[in-house]
Amino acid sequence: MATTLPTRTTRPGLAGVLRPRRRPDGTARVVDAAPARRNALVTSAIYDGGVRTSSHATLGETFRALRSRPGGQRGELAWIGLERPDPRELASLAAEFDLHALAVEDAIQAHQRPKLERYGDTLFVVLHAARYDDAAEEVEFSELHVFVGPDFVVTVRHGASPDLSAVRRRMEADPAMLARGPEAVLYAILDAVVDGYAPVVAGLENDIDEIESQVFAMGAEASRRIYELSREVADFQRAVRPLRQVLHALTQGFTKYKVDEEQQAHLRDVADHLTEVAERVETHRGALRDILTVNATLVAQRQNEEAKAQNDEIKKISSWAAILFAPTVVGGIYGMNFDVMPELHWAFGYPFALGLMVAVSVVLWGVFRLRRWI
Repeated sequence: MATTLPTRTTRPGLAGVLRPRRRPDGTARVVDAAPARRNALVTSAIYDGGVRTSSHATLGETFRALRSRPGGQRGELAWIGLERPDPRELASLAAEFDLHALAVEDAIQAHQRPKLERYGDTLFVVLHAARYDDAAEEVEFSELHVFVGPDFVVTVRHGASPDLSAVRRRMEADPAMLARGPEAVLYAILDAVVDGYAPVVAGLENDIDEIESQVFAMGAEASRRIYELSREVADFQRAVRPLRQVLHALTQGFTKYKVDEEQQAHLRDVADHLTEVAERVETHRGALRDILTVNATLVAQRQNEEAKAQNDEIKKISSWAAILFAPTVVGGIYGMNFDVMPELHWAFGYPFALGLMVAVSVVLWGVFRLRRWI
Protein backbone atom coordinates (compact mmCIF):
# COMPACT_ATOMS: atom_id res chain seq x y z
CA MET A 1 0.00 0.00 0.00
CA ALA A 2 1.56 3.31 -1.08
CA THR A 3 1.47 6.32 1.24
CA THR A 4 2.41 9.97 0.84
CA LEU A 5 5.88 10.89 2.08
CA PRO A 6 5.42 12.99 5.25
CA THR A 7 7.62 15.86 6.33
CA ARG A 8 10.20 14.85 8.96
CA THR A 9 11.85 16.98 11.60
CA THR A 10 15.31 16.61 13.09
CA ARG A 11 15.24 15.27 16.64
CA PRO A 12 17.19 17.22 19.30
CA GLY A 13 18.85 14.07 20.62
CA LEU A 14 20.61 13.54 17.30
CA ALA A 15 21.62 17.11 16.59
CA GLY A 16 24.74 17.28 14.48
CA VAL A 17 24.18 13.77 13.16
CA LEU A 18 20.83 14.05 11.45
CA ARG A 19 20.74 16.60 8.64
CA PRO A 20 17.64 18.39 7.33
CA ARG A 21 15.88 16.53 4.58
CA ARG A 22 14.49 19.57 2.76
CA ARG A 23 16.06 22.56 1.06
CA PRO A 24 15.00 26.10 2.02
CA ASP A 25 12.60 26.08 -0.92
CA GLY A 26 10.77 23.10 0.59
CA THR A 27 11.90 20.52 -1.96
CA ALA A 28 13.07 17.15 -0.75
CA ARG A 29 16.78 16.40 -0.55
CA VAL A 30 18.30 12.92 -0.43
CA VAL A 31 20.05 12.19 2.86
CA ASP A 32 22.95 9.82 2.44
CA ALA A 33 24.65 8.17 5.37
CA ALA A 34 27.98 9.75 6.17
CA PRO A 35 30.96 7.67 5.07
CA ALA A 36 31.52 4.87 7.56
CA ARG A 37 34.63 2.92 8.32
CA ARG A 38 33.03 -0.08 6.65
CA ASN A 39 29.87 -0.94 4.79
CA ALA A 40 27.29 -2.00 7.37
CA LEU A 41 24.52 -2.44 4.79
CA VAL A 42 23.85 -6.14 4.28
CA THR A 43 20.76 -5.99 2.07
CA SER A 44 18.36 -3.28 0.97
CA ALA A 45 15.36 -4.01 -1.20
CA ILE A 46 11.96 -2.60 -2.07
CA TYR A 47 8.95 -4.88 -2.51
CA ASP A 48 5.64 -4.27 -4.20
CA GLY A 49 2.88 -6.82 -3.70
CA GLY A 50 5.35 -9.24 -2.11
CA VAL A 51 7.71 -9.15 -5.10
CA ARG A 52 11.13 -7.54 -5.03
CA THR A 53 11.17 -4.63 -7.44
CA SER A 54 14.65 -3.26 -6.76
CA SER A 55 17.83 -3.88 -4.75
CA HIS A 56 20.31 -1.24 -3.66
CA ALA A 57 23.94 -1.15 -2.57
CA THR A 58 23.74 1.97 -0.38
CA LEU A 59 21.22 3.67 1.83
CA GLY A 60 21.31 6.71 -0.41
CA GLU A 61 20.22 4.65 -3.41
CA THR A 62 17.40 3.17 -1.36
CA PHE A 63 16.17 6.59 -0.27
CA ARG A 64 16.30 7.92 -3.83
CA ALA A 65 14.35 4.90 -5.06
CA LEU A 66 11.71 5.46 -2.39
CA ARG A 67 11.30 9.09 -3.41
CA SER A 68 11.17 8.27 -7.10
CA ARG A 69 7.71 6.75 -6.77
CA PRO A 70 5.11 8.66 -8.76
CA GLY A 71 3.54 11.41 -6.71
CA GLY A 72 6.14 11.07 -3.97
CA GLN A 73 4.69 7.76 -2.90
CA ARG A 74 6.68 4.99 -1.31
CA GLY A 75 6.59 1.37 -2.34
CA GLU A 76 4.61 -1.07 -0.29
CA LEU A 77 7.59 -2.26 1.72
CA ALA A 78 11.25 -1.31 2.14
CA TRP A 79 13.31 -3.97 3.91
CA ILE A 80 16.79 -2.83 5.00
CA GLY A 81 19.30 -5.01 6.84
CA LEU A 82 22.32 -3.59 8.69
CA GLU A 83 25.11 -5.20 10.68
CA ARG A 84 26.85 -3.12 13.39
CA PRO A 85 26.09 0.17 11.61
CA ASP A 86 27.87 3.45 12.10
CA PRO A 87 25.86 6.01 14.17
CA ARG A 88 25.56 8.27 11.13
CA GLU A 89 24.03 5.46 9.07
CA LEU A 90 21.40 4.96 11.74
CA ALA A 91 20.91 8.70 11.90
CA SER A 92 20.16 8.84 8.18
CA LEU A 93 17.61 6.06 8.64
CA ALA A 94 16.09 7.93 11.57
CA ALA A 95 15.67 11.02 9.43
CA GLU A 96 14.22 9.08 6.51
CA PHE A 97 11.75 6.95 8.47
CA ASP A 98 11.17 9.27 11.46
CA LEU A 99 12.60 6.81 14.00
CA HIS A 100 12.47 7.88 17.61
CA ALA A 101 15.77 9.15 19.02
CA LEU A 102 15.60 6.86 22.08
CA ALA A 103 15.13 3.77 19.91
CA VAL A 104 18.02 4.83 17.66
CA GLU A 105 20.21 5.36 20.71
CA ASP A 106 19.39 1.85 21.95
CA ALA A 107 20.21 0.40 18.54
CA ILE A 108 23.58 2.16 18.51
CA GLN A 109 24.61 1.22 22.03
CA ALA A 110 23.18 -2.34 21.96
CA HIS A 111 23.33 -4.41 25.17
CA GLN A 112 19.58 -4.06 25.62
CA ARG A 113 17.25 -6.61 27.15
CA PRO A 114 14.61 -8.14 24.85
CA LYS A 115 11.69 -5.74 24.69
CA LEU A 116 8.99 -4.19 22.53
CA GLU A 117 8.31 -0.46 22.44
CA ARG A 118 5.91 1.54 20.30
CA TYR A 119 6.74 5.06 19.14
CA GLY A 120 3.76 6.39 17.23
CA ASP A 121 3.21 4.08 14.27
CA THR A 122 6.67 2.47 14.59
CA LEU A 123 7.51 -0.63 16.60
CA PHE A 124 10.97 -1.10 18.07
CA VAL A 125 11.78 -4.70 19.00
CA VAL A 126 14.95 -5.99 20.65
CA LEU A 127 15.66 -9.71 20.34
CA HIS A 128 18.46 -11.94 21.60
CA ALA A 129 19.37 -14.72 19.19
CA ALA A 130 21.41 -17.73 20.29
CA ARG A 131 23.64 -20.24 18.51
CA TYR A 132 25.24 -23.39 19.87
CA ASP A 133 28.91 -23.84 18.95
CA ASP A 134 29.50 -27.60 18.77
CA ALA A 135 33.29 -27.27 18.61
CA ALA A 136 33.59 -25.11 21.72
CA GLU A 137 30.49 -26.64 23.39
CA GLU A 138 29.18 -23.22 24.37
CA VAL A 139 26.33 -20.87 23.53
CA GLU A 140 26.92 -17.66 21.57
CA PHE A 141 24.43 -14.82 21.90
CA SER A 142 23.69 -12.03 19.41
CA GLU A 143 21.50 -8.96 19.64
CA LEU A 144 19.01 -7.98 16.96
CA HIS A 145 17.05 -4.72 16.77
CA VAL A 146 14.04 -4.42 14.47
CA PHE A 147 12.24 -1.21 13.47
CA VAL A 148 8.82 -1.88 11.98
CA GLY A 149 6.85 0.93 10.40
CA PRO A 150 3.80 1.20 8.13
CA ASP A 151 5.87 0.55 5.01
CA PHE A 152 9.36 -0.41 6.13
CA VAL A 153 11.39 -2.90 8.17
CA VAL A 154 14.90 -2.06 9.34
CA THR A 155 16.98 -4.75 11.06
CA VAL A 156 20.14 -3.88 12.99
CA ARG A 157 22.20 -6.93 13.84
CA HIS A 158 24.95 -7.03 16.47
CA GLY A 159 26.34 -10.50 15.90
CA ALA A 160 26.39 -13.41 13.46
CA SER A 161 22.94 -14.80 14.20
CA PRO A 162 20.19 -15.13 13.24
CA ASP A 163 20.59 -15.76 9.51
CA LEU A 164 18.22 -13.09 8.22
CA SER A 165 19.15 -13.87 4.62
CA ALA A 166 17.39 -17.21 5.05
CA VAL A 167 14.34 -15.38 6.42
CA ARG A 168 14.36 -13.06 3.42
CA ARG A 169 14.63 -15.96 0.96
CA ARG A 170 11.77 -17.78 2.66
CA MET A 171 9.57 -14.70 2.57
CA GLU A 172 10.42 -13.95 -1.08
CA ALA A 173 9.48 -17.53 -1.93
CA ASP A 174 6.00 -16.80 -0.54
CA PRO A 175 4.94 -13.45 -2.07
CA ALA A 176 1.46 -13.79 -0.61
CA MET A 177 2.90 -13.82 2.91
CA LEU A 178 5.35 -11.00 2.17
CA ALA A 179 2.51 -8.94 0.70
CA ARG A 180 0.88 -8.92 4.13
CA GLY A 181 3.30 -6.17 5.08
CA PRO A 182 5.91 -5.34 7.72
CA GLU A 183 4.14 -7.30 10.46
CA ALA A 184 4.58 -10.49 8.45
CA VAL A 185 8.32 -9.80 8.21
CA LEU A 186 8.52 -9.19 11.96
CA TYR A 187 6.74 -12.46 12.69
CA ALA A 188 9.06 -14.31 10.31
CA ILE A 189 12.09 -12.85 12.13
CA LEU A 190 10.60 -13.85 15.50
CA ASP A 191 10.02 -17.33 14.14
CA ALA A 192 13.66 -17.57 12.98
CA VAL A 193 14.96 -16.43 16.37
CA VAL A 194 12.78 -18.91 18.27
CA ASP A 195 13.59 -21.75 15.85
CA GLY A 196 17.26 -20.98 16.47
CA TYR A 197 16.71 -21.75 20.14
CA ALA A 198 15.95 -25.43 19.45
CA PRO A 199 19.57 -26.47 18.59
CA VAL A 200 20.76 -24.52 21.64
CA VAL A 201 18.38 -26.40 23.92
CA ALA A 202 19.47 -29.72 22.36
CA GLY A 203 23.16 -28.83 22.76
CA LEU A 204 22.71 -27.85 26.39
CA GLU A 205 20.72 -30.99 27.03
CA ASN A 206 23.53 -33.11 25.56
CA ASP A 207 26.13 -31.30 27.70
CA ILE A 208 24.04 -31.83 30.82
CA ASP A 209 23.67 -35.55 30.04
CA GLU A 210 27.45 -35.84 29.61
CA ILE A 211 28.29 -34.02 32.82
CA GLU A 212 25.64 -36.03 34.67
CA SER A 213 27.29 -39.30 33.64
CA GLN A 214 30.80 -38.02 34.38
CA VAL A 215 30.18 -36.29 37.69
CA PHE A 216 30.88 -39.49 39.65
CA ALA A 217 34.28 -39.87 37.95
CA MET A 218 35.46 -36.28 37.46
CA GLY A 219 35.15 -35.14 41.07
CA ALA A 220 36.12 -31.55 41.75
CA GLU A 221 36.97 -30.97 38.07
CA ALA A 222 33.29 -31.32 37.20
CA SER A 223 32.37 -28.31 39.35
CA ARG A 224 33.86 -25.85 36.85
CA ARG A 225 31.98 -27.36 33.90
CA ILE A 226 28.72 -27.43 35.87
CA TYR A 227 29.18 -23.78 36.78
CA GLU A 228 29.86 -22.83 33.15
CA LEU A 229 26.75 -24.68 32.00
CA SER A 230 24.70 -22.99 34.72
CA ARG A 231 25.89 -19.58 33.50
CA GLU A 232 24.98 -20.43 29.90
CA VAL A 233 21.53 -21.66 30.90
CA ALA A 234 20.96 -18.53 32.99
CA ASP A 235 22.00 -16.29 30.08
CA PHE A 236 19.74 -18.26 27.76
CA GLN A 237 16.88 -17.88 30.20
CA ARG A 238 17.42 -14.11 30.25
CA ALA A 239 16.99 -14.13 26.46
CA VAL A 240 13.87 -16.29 26.47
CA ARG A 241 11.82 -14.92 29.36
CA PRO A 242 11.44 -11.30 28.15
CA LEU A 243 10.67 -12.53 24.64
CA ARG A 244 7.54 -14.18 26.00
CA GLN A 245 6.42 -10.74 27.16
CA VAL A 246 7.14 -9.34 23.69
CA LEU A 247 4.98 -11.99 22.05
CA HIS A 248 2.24 -11.43 24.62
CA ALA A 249 2.25 -7.70 23.86
CA LEU A 250 1.98 -8.39 20.14
CA THR A 251 -0.88 -10.81 20.78
CA GLN A 252 -2.72 -8.21 22.85
CA GLY A 253 -2.62 -5.84 19.86
CA PHE A 254 -4.31 -8.22 17.42
CA THR A 255 -7.72 -6.55 17.67
CA LYS A 256 -6.54 -2.95 18.02
CA TYR A 257 -4.26 -3.10 14.99
CA LYS A 258 -6.52 -5.42 12.96
CA VAL A 259 -4.00 -8.20 12.42
CA ASP A 260 -5.40 -10.80 10.00
CA GLU A 261 -6.16 -14.35 11.11
CA GLU A 262 -3.25 -15.93 9.24
CA GLN A 263 -0.65 -13.77 10.98
CA GLN A 264 -2.38 -14.29 14.32
CA ALA A 265 -2.10 -18.05 13.89
CA HIS A 266 1.55 -17.70 12.86
CA LEU A 267 2.43 -15.67 15.94
CA ARG A 268 0.56 -18.05 18.25
CA ASP A 269 2.62 -20.90 16.79
CA VAL A 270 5.81 -18.97 17.54
CA ALA A 271 4.56 -18.35 21.10
CA ASP A 272 3.88 -22.07 21.57
CA HIS A 273 7.41 -22.96 20.47
CA LEU A 274 8.85 -20.32 22.78
CA THR A 275 6.83 -21.68 25.71
CA GLU A 276 8.22 -25.15 25.04
CA VAL A 277 11.76 -23.75 24.94
CA ALA A 278 11.22 -21.83 28.19
CA GLU A 279 9.94 -24.95 29.96
CA ARG A 280 12.88 -27.04 28.79
CA VAL A 281 15.35 -24.36 29.86
CA GLU A 282 13.76 -24.24 33.30
CA THR A 283 14.07 -28.02 33.49
CA HIS A 284 17.74 -27.81 32.50
CA ARG A 285 18.42 -25.23 35.18
CA GLY A 286 16.77 -27.40 37.82
CA ALA A 287 18.78 -30.42 36.65
CA LEU A 288 22.02 -28.45 36.89
CA ARG A 289 21.15 -27.36 40.43
CA ASP A 290 20.61 -31.01 41.39
CA ILE A 291 23.83 -32.10 39.66
CA LEU A 292 25.78 -29.36 41.40
CA THR A 293 24.37 -30.45 44.76
CA VAL A 294 25.28 -34.09 44.11
CA ASN A 295 28.74 -33.08 42.91
CA ALA A 296 29.31 -30.96 46.03
CA THR A 297 28.26 -33.91 48.18
CA LEU A 298 30.60 -36.26 46.34
CA VAL A 299 33.48 -33.79 46.54
CA ALA A 300 32.92 -33.36 50.28
CA GLN A 301 32.75 -37.14 50.69
CA ARG A 302 36.00 -37.61 48.79
CA GLN A 303 37.68 -34.90 50.83
CA ASN A 304 36.52 -36.57 54.05
CA GLU A 305 37.85 -39.90 52.83
CA GLU A 306 41.18 -38.32 51.92
CA ALA A 307 41.34 -36.57 55.29
CA LYS A 308 40.57 -39.85 57.06
CA ALA A 309 43.24 -41.68 55.09
CA GLN A 310 45.73 -38.92 55.86
CA ASN A 311 44.78 -39.06 59.55
CA ASP A 312 45.34 -42.84 59.57
CA GLU A 313 48.80 -42.34 58.11
CA ILE A 314 49.60 -39.76 60.77
CA LYS A 315 48.45 -42.20 63.47
CA LYS A 316 50.73 -44.92 62.11
CA ILE A 317 53.71 -42.61 61.93
CA SER A 318 53.07 -41.29 65.43
CA SER A 319 52.64 -44.82 66.84
CA TRP A 320 55.91 -46.11 65.42
CA ALA A 321 57.67 -42.93 66.51
CA ALA A 322 56.48 -43.53 70.10
CA ILE A 323 57.53 -47.20 69.99
CA LEU A 324 61.02 -46.27 68.81
CA PHE A 325 61.24 -43.39 71.26
CA ALA A 326 61.09 -45.65 74.40
CA PRO A 327 64.33 -47.65 73.68
CA THR A 328 65.97 -44.38 72.68
CA VAL A 329 65.20 -42.89 76.12
CA VAL A 330 66.63 -45.92 77.99
CA GLY A 331 69.70 -46.06 75.77
CA GLY A 332 70.19 -42.31 76.11
CA ILE A 333 70.12 -42.43 79.91
CA TYR A 334 72.70 -45.19 80.15
CA GLY A 335 74.86 -43.52 77.59
CA MET A 336 75.50 -40.38 79.65
CA ASN A 337 78.77 -41.81 81.17
CA PHE A 338 78.17 -40.76 84.78
CA ASP A 339 80.34 -42.58 87.39
CA VAL A 340 77.51 -43.19 89.84
CA MET A 341 74.39 -44.63 88.18
CA PRO A 342 71.94 -47.32 89.35
CA GLU A 343 72.85 -50.83 88.21
CA LEU A 344 75.90 -49.48 86.38
CA HIS A 345 78.18 -52.22 87.82
CA TRP A 346 75.47 -54.88 88.00
CA ALA A 347 76.24 -58.02 85.99
CA PHE A 348 72.72 -58.21 84.61
CA GLY A 349 72.45 -54.46 83.94
CA TYR A 350 72.99 -54.72 80.22
CA PRO A 351 70.49 -57.59 79.63
CA PHE A 352 68.01 -55.79 81.91
CA ALA A 353 68.29 -52.57 79.89
CA LEU A 354 67.75 -54.46 76.64
CA GLY A 355 64.79 -56.32 78.08
CA LEU A 356 63.30 -53.09 79.36
CA MET A 357 63.58 -51.54 75.89
CA VAL A 358 61.89 -54.54 74.27
CA ALA A 359 59.18 -54.73 76.95
CA VAL A 360 58.23 -51.05 76.67
CA SER A 361 58.19 -51.28 72.86
CA VAL A 362 55.95 -54.39 72.93
CA VAL A 363 53.55 -52.81 75.40
CA LEU A 364 53.25 -49.65 73.28
CA TRP A 365 52.78 -51.74 70.12
CA GLY A 366 49.98 -53.65 71.83
CA VAL A 367 48.26 -50.49 72.96
CA PHE A 368 48.38 -48.87 69.51
CA ARG A 369 47.31 -52.13 67.88
CA LEU A 370 44.35 -52.36 70.23
CA ARG A 371 43.33 -48.82 69.21
CA ARG A 372 43.77 -49.74 65.52
CA TRP A 373 46.40 -47.11 64.98
CA ILE A 374 48.74 -49.65 63.40
